[in-house]
Amino acid sequence: MTKAILPPGESRRARGFATFEEPPPPLLVDAAGRPDFAAIRDTDEFRELKRRTTVFVLPAVLGFLAWYLGYVVASAFAPEFMGTKVLGEINTGMVFGLLQFVSTLALTVAYARYARRRIDPQVAQVRALTAEEKR
Repeated sequence: MTKAILPPGESRRARGFATFEEPPPPLLVDAAGRPDFAAIRDTDEFRELKRRTTVFVLPAVLGFLAWYLGYVVASAFAPEFMGTKVLGEINTGMVFGLLQFVSTLALTVAYARYARRRIDPQVAQVRALTAEEKR
C-alpha cells in the first residue's frame, strides 16, 4: 500500500480513501479453475513467448538443415572432394561427418542457454496469468 495524498480541499476524514499499487490482472482460468488456453493465446505475454522461441528455433533449424543437407549432397555429388585426404587416412567426409556431432552438441548447448535466459522467464510470466505454480 502506498501513502495517499488527498487532493486539495479534501478532508482527512474522507471515508474509504486509499490507494494501492496496480491491481493484479484477472486470472485466465475457466469456471473449473483450469487455464483458459484461448484467452492465454491472445495475451501479449504469450505472443512474446512465441516470438522469443521463434527467434532462436527458426534460424537454428534452417541452419542445421542446410548444414546437414549440404553434407549429404556433397557426399553424393562431390565424392572426390569428400574423399580428399586431410591427415593420414582421415578425409574431408570423415571430418564433416564428425562435425555433424559437434554442431548438434553446440546447438543443444546454445538452445539450453538461450532457453534458460530468455524463454524460461517468459514462461513464468505466462504461468502467472493462471496462477499455475511451476511443477
